[in-house]
Amino acid sequence: MLEEPTGTVDFDEFSRACDLVETYFGETIDSVALHAPVSRRQLVAVLARAQLSGRQLAIDGLEDAGEVVYQSNDETLLWLDDGFWTDMRGRHHLEPDEGRAAREVHRRLIEALDGDVPYYNRERDPFVLIERSYP
Repeated sequence: MLEEPTGTVDFDEFSRACDLVETYFGETIDSVALHAPVSRRQLVAVLARAQLSGRQLAIDGLEDAGEVVYQSNDETLLWLDDGFWTDMRGRHHLEPDEGRAAREVHRRLIEALDGDVPYYNRERDPFVLIERSYP
């Protein structure tokens, strides 16, 4: 069991979340980790924590906290207004570099689907909620 400020997370659940983000984000993780002062392993762990937190927020109405850019059965891509990544850093005791690297992974994926970030979205937080498991 891992103790989180939002509750307890089973280690198996965290491990599955790590596998999920590695599969889903793939080479984007490698690309960001190559240029960020965090290891690939750290980045995967931060992305997994974000998924677990995002799932809980989705139950609480994550989509009401921002703008949905794209949604399918597999994922929901959003621009959030309420400081998601700042909250993540505090909730999970992340170093600023870890939070910035994870945010960058999410931003790159949204830009790949939606094009360049418009000016009004630059201050908003990108977040990709992975909706299903991947083999």
